Amino acid sequence: MLVLTGAQVEGLLDLDELIDALAAAMADLSAGRASAPDRIAAAVPEHDGLLLAMPGHVPSAGALAAKLVTLYPRNAGTALPTHQAVIVVCDADTGRPAALLDGEVITAARTGAASALSARLLARADAGVLAILGTGVQARSHARAVCRVRPVREIRVAGREPARAAGLAAELATELGVVTHGAASYAEALDGADIACGATAAGEPAIRRGWLTPGVHITSVRFGGREIDDATVADALVCVETRRAALAPFPAGAADLLEPIHAGVIGDDHLHAELGELVAGTGPGRTTDDQITLYKSVGVAVQDAAAAALVLRAARQRGVGTDVPL
Repeated sequence: MLVLTGAQVEGLLDLDELIDALAAAMADLSAGRASAPDRIAAAVPEHDGLLLAMPGHVPSAGALAAKLVTLYPRNAGTALPTHQAVIVVCDADTGRPAALLDGEVITAARTGAASALSARLLARADAGVLAILGTGVQARSHARAVCRVRPVREIRVAGREPARAAGLAAELATELGVVTHGAASYAEALDGADIACGATAAGEPAIRRGWLTPGVHITSVRFGGREIDDATVADALVCVETRRAALAPFPAGAADLLEPIHAGVIGDDHLHAELGELVAGTGPGRTTDDQITLYKSVGVAVQDAAAAALVLRAARQRGVGTDVPL
């Protein structure tokens, strides 16, 4: 079995290739060609933790993999991340376990890349102002990925701690070569933004209808809790990975969509399209420049499988990794 560390995975994963690979995987999933069964979770109530299992198969990519990921919100603010993961890749022809990969890098990269894919499909072509809400791993991932698909000329970063937002803004300005600054509040970051990426952990919604500019494209990846208020969800053209995943009970589904549905604010039919339907052209996309669009993700296993397959292929081509006999 080939073992790849997080640093090796990061060095092998090409972001542009990843965005394209996710487009193909999501089209496969919506068309019924790929397999991603409902995730299961084992609870660790004494630590408010979860262990989730996510297997996926993407035949067109020759990808068969399973991710084990832990979610420990109490790790926030400590030296440990809230999400920790490993991915096992199997040979799709024989079922033989072929590789063990660090899963944290892939989880961060594929989540940002999927949001970037949604921006490529739904954001206005001239979208130039990007609001990043949050200052953690996903904030960085989203800034890097979205700048690949739209002509971003300005990035605003906002978080619960303005000093951290300013620090991340300085990092991104150096890395991406884009004018970037910290905002004093979520409302300030969103004012005039063409794309808004929510990657927060706060208890209250960070994206509110009154703070949004017409035509904005929103992405939201918060797992658990509400990141978007009801009025925004109600007014937006909503896209999800799959309707089944978005509407699954917690901890799998999207609280930002489930709660408005349960409250009668929107119906199930408010989920206009799956990401794969947009890729294939079988689902509705943006119809006017002023339309608000929203991609609400929960993460699906075919994204991990497609990303892991890219990494494993690159590792074999470059001779990277450690072979360990089982």
